Amino acid sequence: MGSRQNGGASDRAALGNGGAPPVVDKEVDFANYFCTYAFLYHQKEMLSDRVRMNAYYDSIFRNKHHFNGKTVLDVGTGSGILAIWSAQAGAKKVYAVEATKMSEHARALVKSNNVENVVEVIEGSMEDVVLPEKVDVIISEWMGYLLLRESMFDSVICARDRWLKPNGVMYPSHARIWFAPIRSGLVERKENDLEEVMDDWYNFVEDTKDTYGVDMGVLTQPFSAEQRRYYLQTSLWQNLHPNQIIGTAAIIKEIDCLTATVNDISEVRSNFSSSITMENTSLCGFGGWFDVHFRGRKDNPAQQEIELTTAPSKDAGTHWGQQVCTKPELLVQGGKLFPLFID
Repeated sequence: MGSRQNGGASDRAALGNGGAPPVVDKEVDFANYFCTYAFLYHQKEMLSDRVRMNAYYDSIFRNKHHFNGKTVLDVGTGSGILAIWSAQAGAKKVYAVEATKMSEHARALVKSNNVENVVEVIEGSMEDVVLPEKVDVIISEWMGYLLLRESMFDSVICARDRWLKPNGVMYPSHARIWFAPIRSGLVERKENDLEEVMDDWYNFVEDTKDTYGVDMGVLTQPFSAEQRRYYLQTSLWQNLHPNQIIGTAAIIKEIDCLTATVNDISEVRSNFSSSITMENTSLCGFGGWFDVHFRGRKDNPAQQEIELTTAPSKDAGTHWGQQVCTKPELLVQGGKLFPLFID
C-alpha cells in the first residue's frame, strides 16, 4: 500500500513535446525514491497510520458492490493490503503491481491470507506492465506530501488510460489541496538557524583566508541567497494543531481522478483569498494539506462516500502531516495586517 511507482509527478513533470506527457526517467526515480519503499520499516509507518488505513478499509468494505465479482488493479501495492482487502470484498481477480522488491513480501502476505487464487502480484513499473484484460476498479494510495509532492499519480493516470474500462471506478475518485493562514514560532526558529549558518560561513571565510591565503568572501552573497531559500522559502513538514489555523481555509486545487491528465498536475497555480478570523496574533505563513474522497462515479456512485483528510488534527493526524510555507511575520490586529519587520 503506497509504494510510489515513478516518484514525484509534481517534482518531475514539465510541459513540452508539443503538449505530450512528460518523459519519465525511471532510473533516476528508482535511485532517488523507490528504494525507500522496498523496506518494511517504511511500510510499517504507513500501515500504522490509522486515519489512512481506516479510510481505505471503510471505502472498500462499505462499497462492496464496486468490488464483488469485479476485476481490480492495485497500482503500487506495497505490502499488498489493498489487494488483499479487495479480494476479501469479493473481487474475482486482483492485479497488484509493485515496482520494488516489496513485491516479494506482498506475495508472502497474499499467500498467508489465503487469497493467492485471486490476487496476482506483478513486479514492474506500471508503465511497462501488460495485463491480460481491462479492469473495473483501479485502487491506489498514490498521495504524497501536499498531495502531489513525490506522489505517483502519473502512474495511476497511465494505468487508468490503458487499463480501466469505460465505466470503471477510481479509488480514490477525487482529491483537493487546501491552504490556510497559520501562526507558529517556526519563522523565528528558521531565522535563528539561518543566522547560525551565516555566522559559520563568516568564520569559514576568515579561517580559509588566514590558513590558506584564499579569500572566499566573493561567494558570501550567493551562499546567503542559497541558504535563505533553504531556511525561509522552502516548505516544511509540520504536524499543525487546529488552533494554529488563524483564518479560513481555501481550496487551491481540485482533481477528478477519472479525467485528470499529467499536464494538469505538472504545475499548480492558484489565486485564492482567506479571511483572518483570529485577532492579536502573528501570521507565520500558510499551512497546506489535502483530502481525497471515495465517491465512485456519477453513473456508478459509492453507496457510502468516504473521506481521508490530512487536515490539522487534535489527535495524532496522519504521517503526511502538513506542509508549511513561511513568510515575514505579520501582526494581526482588528482584521488588518501590520508588518513586524520589512527586509
